[in-house]
Amino acid sequence: MRLPTPPRLTTKPGGQPIPLLNDARRQFRAMGPGSVSTLLKIALDVAYVLLGLLTGLLLILLVTAIFIPIDNLNITVTSDDGGRQLPLTRMLLVFGLGAMTAYFGGFMLILRSLRRIFRTLTMGDPFHPDNVRRLRHIGLTLAVVTGGVWAAQGFVAARLAPGVMDKQGIGDLLTPIFSVLIVFVLAEVFREGARLRRESELTI
Repeated sequence: MRLPTPPRLTTKPGGQPIPLLNDARRQFRAMGPGSVSTLLKIALDVAYVLLGLLTGLLLILLVTAIFIPIDNLNITVTSDDGGRQLPLTRMLLVFGLGAMTAYFGGFMLILRSLRRIFRTLTMGDPFHPDNVRRLRHIGLTLAVVTGGVWAAQGFVAARLAPGVMDKQGIGDLLTPIFSVLIVFVLAEVFREGARLRRESELTI
């Protein structure tokens, strides 16, 4: 008994693609309405709203921490050597809440730019001129957030909780720096794509 030969994904004699290939292309689209970019845009919108609520809550706690009394309060800080109790000073509380607010606020800025980039992808216009500026903003914000986390952890380890938290070394910055460089390279790729599109429009 001979098994039926599966259909081949080739073109018809006239050079026209077969309907099966067309259906597969219609089902999977990276850009345009109803594409994967649309789903990612919705996910980014949800994440942006949730992150905004979290950042707003941290901001309220930060303002409250400036005025509420915090006498005789301790916190337990865990490390590889075990746990250690530290007095919860106002400076430590305000610094911790301020650092967390700035951290999540920075990622809100990154998500805002990403949402606008994916909005152009859902419109089928990836090389929009504004995407170059948005990618550069993402790279700059990521660099500031990474540097801020590195400096904050060093300050906490040296001043606020000495002997509990280890300082970050220069080696811990290699991966974030590599990520920032990739974003700036992508910005240049998009800038070149936008330039080529302008030249093509002028030619036509």
